[in-house]
Amino acid sequence: MLLFLSWFYLFLSGLLSFILIMVLVAFFILAERKILGYMQIRKGPNKVGIMGLLQSFADLLKLIIKYKVPFFLVRSWLSWFSVFLLVLIGCSYCVLYSTLYSGFTSANWLLWFLVVAGLTGYSLLGVGWGSFSKYSLLGSIRSAFGSVTFEASFMCVIIIVGLVVSSYDMASLFYDNWLVVLVLPGCYALWLVGILCESNRTPFDYGESESELVSGLNIEYCNVPFTCLFACEYLIMYIFSWVTSVFFFGGGFIMYFFCLFHLVFFIWSRATLPRVRYDYFVSFMWKWCLLIFVYSFFVVLVF
Repeated sequence: MLLFLSWFYLFLSGLLSFILIMVLVAFFILAERKILGYMQIRKGPNKVGIMGLLQSFADLLKLIIKYKVPFFLVRSWLSWFSVFLLVLIGCSYCVLYSTLYSGFTSANWLLWFLVVAGLTGYSLLGVGWGSFSKYSLLGSIRSAFGSVTFEASFMCVIIIVGLVVSSYDMASLFYDNWLVVLVLPGCYALWLVGILCESNRTPFDYGESESELVSGLNIEYCNVPFTCLFACEYLIMYIFSWVTSVFFFGGGFIMYFFCLFHLVFFIWSRATLPRVRYDYFVSFMWKWCLLIFVYSFFVVLVF
């Protein structure tokens, strides 16, 4: 009975985290559009509600009630499965997020996070592959290969952070201010590159690449499936911002400040940075990035 109550409490914690993060995502999308508007010397959304505060909810309502004629809705079971898999990944992130606030943390939290992050490439590959569109297929292949390219670097960062903290338990980072960024500034810089790639954001948005792939892997999706893909992308951005803050700056009040900083970093990168050529990015990650992480690994072991 006690075990059932524990799992039920964890389920409620994950559900509440998912709802709160979705509300935050709605206002984060609005803030992104506002900031991008001012950076491009225009207003951004300002018509729906007071100062455009209800714009995201109006867009959500529009996406949900849009209807596509079933005769033209040609989509395989693989595409539906991949959308559900991406939603499951988003829910898994929320469960991992809620464990630290509900007291059900695991001794291998960092490894579980790595497992969940590794599933994203499979979902994106299936989303494009099952759409019967060459543009979606190209976008999904580039996005999946980009995720695989940085997967090894993700593993190196988590191992190095675990060595510094002497544990794979996130609680030791969450409740104390380790300031790992002062010990591993190079890993922090490369981690920022990685979360941009993992979140499919400019300048590494190879899955969408609207200038050459016409929205890429999600071009064949509308209404609820598109909403799921769009919302999960922003949910993952928030989770990675939070994880980055805890990994490199520690818990407490400073965590929320740097979480907001990393969310603004996502917006700033989209507004200012040009897209990096795909072969340059892959070459840099395999030739230099892994070498930097291996060097950091030996430095941590020595000192």
